[in-house]
Amino acid sequence: MLGYLLRRVMAMPLLLLGIASVVFLLSQVTKGDPLSALIPERMMSNETLVATVKAQWGLDRSLPERYLIYMGHLVQGDLGTSFGTRRPVSTDIAERLPATIELVVAAMIFGCTSGIGLGLLAARFKNTVTDSAARIFALIGSSVPVFWSGLILLFIFSVKLGWVTGPGRLDARTDAPPGVTGFFTIDSLLAGNLPLFGEALAHLMLPAFVLGWSVTGIITRLIRSSLLEAMNMDYIRTARAKGAPENVVLMHHALRNALIPALTILGFTFAYLITGAVLTETIFSWPGIGSYAVSAARSLDYPAIIGVTLVGAMAFLVANLLTDIAYAFANPRVKLEG
Repeated sequence: MLGYLLRRVMAMPLLLLGIASVVFLLSQVTKGDPLSALIPERMMSNETLVATVKAQWGLDRSLPERYLIYMGHLVQGDLGTSFGTRRPVSTDIAERLPATIELVVAAMIFGCTSGIGLGLLAARFKNTVTDSAARIFALIGSSVPVFWSGLILLFIFSVKLGWVTGPGRLDARTDAPPGVTGFFTIDSLLAGNLPLFGEALAHLMLPAFVLGWSVTGIITRLIRSSLLEAMNMDYIRTARAKGAPENVVLMHHALRNALIPALTILGFTFAYLITGAVLTETIFSWPGIGSYAVSAARSLDYPAIIGVTLVGAMAFLVANLLTDIAYAFANPRVKLEG
């Protein structure tokens, strides 16, 4: 296993460089002028200013030169400077990534717990009203677009009913807790500020539900089908023949094996949500890398776009590696080989 892990880890930098190369080249051939993010439109006619800005940002160089310069900085850990914020892209991402991870972790907790619970109920009470209700809830979660469900739920539960707070990580007049982890819920607890923790949690609940609902749908259907398949296996019939209660058979014997196929889905789902939470972050004014990617795409901020892409690629590579390891531990018949 150790050799397999070392080979996978050593291949990651080469894969990231390949992905960065593809994204860089694609960003250069798109129609659009990045100068629009650097110079106000009313000053675009000033040729001297345009030439100065091009020289400052290296836009006057040829494509091969820009590529070699960018890759040279990248191998040193420099993601470049954002056209929009005029700050290092790595600094922008480091400030925004904790907000996205906090949202994604909360969404995964909700999606996994509700998905496993509904899958258990659906399998335990197959072809009943409970089974149908669980599958309908899962189907809606995985089918309804996030931008629609987010807007509707925000309008109903925040604007009309006032049961949940509005967009943002905190209220507009509330100061953020002292930064330790970047997670407002954890940092508020570390500061001993329970009212602030409650406020941060209240702001987190609705966007986490919206983002995690799709995860619920995937996990529910997968757990239900895996459980129904496992319930027909010989070891399940043996457990029943020994007099084990049905709930024990379902929870202790069948569920442990039904969770193995879900590991692969969970790993890739977590990685996808890291960069796939764009719509949720935009709707709920969540200052994560998803909203950062949207603003970068609007202004053709190539360094920021490539930086976010590399974060997403790294998330998928790490998730793939951890999923393989978890799968090997969960299923002793699987061996990690070259």
